[in-house]
Amino acid sequence: MTSSTAVKPEQRGSLLGTLIVIPWANEPAPDSGDAVTPFLLVCSRGDGRDGPEAGAEALRAELEKAGLTVGSGGTDLTRVGRSPITLLVEAGQAALNMPFLQVQCPVSPQWQQAAQESGRAHLICTVRPFPEAVQGEPVGAEELRAFVSDERMVPTSARCLLPVRRVRT
Repeated sequence: MTSSTAVKPEQRGSLLGTLIVIPWANEPAPDSGDAVTPFLLVCSRGDGRDGPEAGAEALRAELEKAGLTVGSGGTDLTRVGRSPITLLVEAGQAALNMPFLQVQCPVSPQWQQAAQESGRAHLICTVRPFPEAVQGEPVGAEELRAFVSDERMVPTSARCLLPVRRVRT
């Protein structure tokens, strides 16, 4: 299981509604030699002012303003000098900053180690609502797997590879 973190936009009655951020790491097959891969999922609960469809369109517009395209191949932001999307990982927390979202969420030691060792994390932002994800409540592995592996995920998601930053001392 992994915990979800919710961000409620400042404005009352936002089109976006409650945005959920869920970190998870893949489980490589034994003896495969594959490294653990850190992921962050950003999605709406579908509880925006004008309903889930309007919320999906509003989120799509925000993602496009941030330079991400829904439904296309992923964007590699590790090769871009400056991006409006940043990820800081430190002290068991992932701080994700996007033009429309600033959130800090707890991550597991395995997630943090994988992110810091590889220097990157995969970000998936889907316009498809995930109403079953509840603020601060654990999301079961099977429930998360079913959501992210659903055939509707790719055409409703923007994906990117983010560089992981750390606090400099």
